[in-house]
Amino acid sequence: MARAEPVGPVAAAPVTLPAAEQSAVKVVDGYWQRHFTEFFGRPYTSPKVSGSYLGTNGPSCAGQPAIAFNAFYCRPGDFLAWDDNLMSTGFQKVGDSWVYLVIAHEWGHAIQARIKRGLTAISIELQADCLAGATLQGAANDGLVTVEPGDAQELAKTLEAAADDYPWTNQRDHGDAQQRISSFNTGAAKGVKACF
Repeated sequence: MARAEPVGPVAAAPVTLPAAEQSAVKVVDGYWQRHFTEFFGRPYTSPKVSGSYLGTNGPSCAGQPAIAFNAFYCRPGDFLAWDDNLMSTGFQKVGDSWVYLVIAHEWGHAIQARIKRGLTAISIELQADCLAGATLQGAANDGLVTVEPGDAQELAKTLEAAADDYPWTNQRDHGDAQQRISSFNTGAAKGVKACF
């Protein structure tokens, strides 16, 4: 994925991890700034983005320390953060779609906090996957991001990897790979309203 830029004779630079993170934040937040009120009938405020940290040196959330190799949304602090190791490993193994999906998924939790719906743990995670799909496809439809060849495969690999047995994710909490991919695809194909 690449953030859509104004058309002109500018040579494309290779995407680096911090650039991908900044681009993903801009794309995802840009989508919700355009469409949140349309879907939910109330004003939108962007969550804070604490961004990257290393290992356990990230921001705490409600007194809980940051976890290594993780990305999270902190509801009490209304912020997103992610471990550089998680992002760089996924970026190297899968591609830049990893970064966009992780950020869109965590942003999905920020959206959930803004609409205050009660769901079980697995439903919360699958709904965030659905919202990530709706966000990234919606951003592509709006011209905020360009879907590149191979992005669909990268997104599927990211969802499969996120369903594996990392210390911070398991199938009881996040769903298995098939459930996660199905939820993402539902949002991508049918939009935000299909996630509720």
